[in-house]
Amino acid sequence: MVEARRREPDGAIGLGFTATKKIGGAVERNRAKRRLREAARKLMPEIGVPGVDYVLVARQQTPSAPWSRLLDDLGNALIRLRADLEAPGGPAKRAKAPAKSTESD
Repeated sequence: MVEARRREPDGAIGLGFTATKKIGGAVERNRAKRRLREAARKLMPEIGVPGVDYVLVARQQTPSAPWSRLLDDLGNALIRLRADLEAPGGPAKRAKAPAKSTESD
């Protein structure tokens, strides 16, 4: 999940990372944050909006998700946020990766 808030126009991109104890022990939480940092390092220069602070929130799958899927999910969330933030009067927004459908009928 990614949360964003516009701070100032044309300022630097701010980044924060968080992982709760629901993710697992300290090793799993640190791994999740390291993976999010590296994904943000690759994607933010292209997709990030200047003057916006982003918080990337680790989910249960973050430590073990395939790297390409993690990049795709984060990239899609950032693209949706960018569209919302660039719209006139775009307030603080939150974007989640699309949920996988698990039908149990």
